Amino acid sequence: MAKYGEGDKRWIVEERPDGANVHNWHWAETDCLPWSKTFFTKSLSNLTILDGEGNLHIKTKKVEKVDGEAYVNVRKGKIIPGYEISLSLSWEGEAKDGEGKSLLRVEGNVEIPYISDENADEDPEVKVTVKDEGPIGKTLKEAMLAKGKPLVLEKVRDYVQTMAKRGPAKDELEAKKLAPKVTNNNSDSAGVSKEKVAVQKEAKKEVKKEGKKGFKTITMSEKFNCRAKDMYEILMDENRWKGFTQSNARISKEVGGQFSIFDGSVTGSNLELQEGKLIAQRWRFGSWPDGVDSTVRLDFDEPEPGVTIIKLTHTDVPEEDRYGNATVVENTERGWRDLIFNKIRAVFGFGI
Repeated sequence: MAKYGEGDKRWIVEERPDGANVHNWHWAETDCLPWSKTFFTKSLSNLTILDGEGNLHIKTKKVEKVDGEAYVNVRKGKIIPGYEISLSLSWEGEAKDGEGKSLLRVEGNVEIPYISDENADEDPEVKVTVKDEGPIGKTLKEAMLAKGKPLVLEKVRDYVQTMAKRGPAKDELEAKKLAPKVTNNNSDSAGVSKEKVAVQKEAKKEVKKEGKKGFKTITMSEKFNCRAKDMYEILMDENRWKGFTQSNARISKEVGGQFSIFDGSVTGSNLELQEGKLIAQRWRFGSWPDGVDSTVRLDFDEPEPGVTIIKLTHTDVPEEDRYGNATVVENTERGWRDLIFNKIRAVFGFGI
């Protein structure tokens, strides 16, 4: 288990198409290095720098390499880009006389040793070299610096701005929104669905489909080897929340009081509290559309001493988050099961 405050890689959900958190239970991270290589290859290859001005012809050839790291984190709807990359670009030039006869052909490189999010508001260093350092070669190099360098820096600025807007996640999200939803009704899918339903029934969990349009209700029944008052105290005590989630929490124990859990990813207020019997709260996730709240009801039943059954009813869960992801209900149900109930069993030894 990670030490408090250091984070835990098991909570990172990597390579989501939109770079968004899986329902904002914790961090999400999208690897952007492959996309960065594609971005620069498309934007910097085969660019015409000069086409006869001053009898000079210069163009870029191809991006030779893009090294380093690039990623986008999304936390509570906040986009946090990070990148430290170096870039190498080849170019070629030709000088002609007044009659159009070639005087010299040269090749060279453009090196950008450090493009970093830390210096996003500054242009990076650009080095231009040429293989022929004779008088004509130097003239072509100077022309590349004068005309080619500003164009290269323009493409770098485009990259920085795109990363600040979610990088590849933004493009893929737009494609996802435009793509038609396909429903597969073949026998294989039916078989998988039946198997999934069987597992859910065995675990005494289900996601109900009724509710107002665009919203769903989640219900679960979970059994723990403890007293009801102990489970109630764990769920209402911020220090114990910090312990089993390894994240910050602030929880009021008063009706009408506010709470914030999972480092602020989930916020809300207490609607009704009965010690050892009921917790009713208004819940909201940072990734949900503005103005959307849900209601959580946890009923505690102790059929025999030392055995507690919690019945969860989570109503008004939106089908989609603010990024257009249609997996909100599934992710919320999984969050309750894996990040709350199963964590409590593991940390406090209440497993059954």
